[in-house]
Amino acid sequence: MQEYRTVAREGVHEIEINKSRFICALAPAATEEEAQAFIARIRKEHPTARHHCWAYVIGAEGSVQKASDDGEPGGTAGVPMLQMLLRRDMRYVVAVVTRYFGGVKLGAGGLIRAYGGAVGEALDTVETVARRRFRLVTVTVDHQRAGKLENDLRATGRAVREVSYGEGVRIEVGLPEADLAAFRSWLADATAGTAVLELGGEAYGDA
Repeated sequence: MQEYRTVAREGVHEIEINKSRFICALAPAATEEEAQAFIARIRKEHPTARHHCWAYVIGAEGSVQKASDDGEPGGTAGVPMLQMLLRRDMRYVVAVVTRYFGGVKLGAGGLIRAYGGAVGEALDTVETVARRRFRLVTVTVDHQRAGKLENDLRATGRAVREVSYGEGVRIEVGLPEADLAAFRSWLADATAGTAVLELGGEAYGDA
């Protein structure tokens, strides 16, 4: 996965279908524990609601995917919510749809559309951010060239993550994998071939 999206902050969006209220609460969640804590909090905020259905996706590759129908007919709530999150490439996110029953049964198809739709509409209203996969590289350069190099890196839109000073200056940069070859050439030109480049691991940062 080269890029995923997540929600920038918590948000709530409500829809009404045949007198039933569907209140979708979204939040960023770095871990399953954070997701479960958010679900528990929403339950407390709506103690009289009939259902609190939920879904979350944790991990850049979506390694943890869980959902609950919370008493709705099997497969009519949690799964369509989860599918909507995945369709939108959302990661590290939790969605809870609280339903206040309005007295009119919606049927399985109606529930699937309502729960999936509540999440889709909520995602349209809250701010989402893209996170892109980067290869971390460390550039070591002498003190005389460090200041200009750091400025040049920032000016060319490269993600400077950390700068540390020792015998030389080490600058950690995040690069799209496809840019590595071009970056090597640029770095050699910018430092007259004096900089040392080390490849590191991978991380995700703002796209």
